[in-house]
Amino acid sequence: MIQTIRLEIAAPLAEIILDQPQRRNALSLEMWAALPARLAEANADPAVKVLLLHGGGTGVFAAGADISEFPAIYGTEADARHSGQTIARALAALEDSPKPVIAAIEGPCIGGGVSLAVACDLRIATTSATFGITPARLGLVYPPGDMLRLVRLAGPGTARRLLYTGRIFSSAEALTMGLVDELVDAPAILPAAIALAAEIAAQSQWSVRAAKRMLLGFNAGLMPDSPEAEALFLDGFTNPDFAEGVSAFLGKRKPDWKVP
Repeated sequence: MIQTIRLEIAAPLAEIILDQPQRRNALSLEMWAALPARLAEANADPAVKVLLLHGGGTGVFAAGADISEFPAIYGTEADARHSGQTIARALAALEDSPKPVIAAIEGPCIGGGVSLAVACDLRIATTSATFGITPARLGLVYPPGDMLRLVRLAGPGTARRLLYTGRIFSSAEALTMGLVDELVDAPAILPAAIALAAEIAAQSQWSVRAAKRMLLGFNAGLMPDSPEAEALFLDGFTNPDFAEGVSAFLGKRKPDWKVP
């Protein structure tokens, strides 16, 4: 079977590559179903510190859902429920990845492509990338989890404007909205994402992953003064990387982090 989502590991980086160029990386249900396993494999490798999601250098991130399969996967309420749950599981696995995920976006990032990008930790886009959240053009409603992530990232006002109009907008507008974190010229997209991944990989991975756990906790309603948040903060002073980080700072040397 041809893999429409590939995993390539070159530690400390794992690349999850959308690989359906003949359909402009239109997201099929098969691709959504395959994503959690790719993420699990990358996270299970102790040498991997950062994950990178991209469209394989084809000039397209993801041009939306594979609409040609809609009659089959949304033909009945039971089909629609199953398909929606499959997609929701994939996006939850992406958002909940214990290791940070960077999206490198070039070309069209439409519909489900935006859902993928918003579920990542960080997003770098090319100056020529285009975005759109287009359920209103198809008589649909954006899935609840996708809508919540959009509101958290861009705010309710921006979410309303994008959802109500379904318009296509530029990467410069996406940057202003907070949907992307950085813009680069097209040839630099993967090098820029890899450089950011290397910067993250050079830090204490205990610190990086603990920060992500706390941020995810806040999204789920965790309060800063909760016992869980306090425990996560206090654990920082007893983990092996803390002693090494202080020692390296005082010794003016590069840390040799203890937590892989």
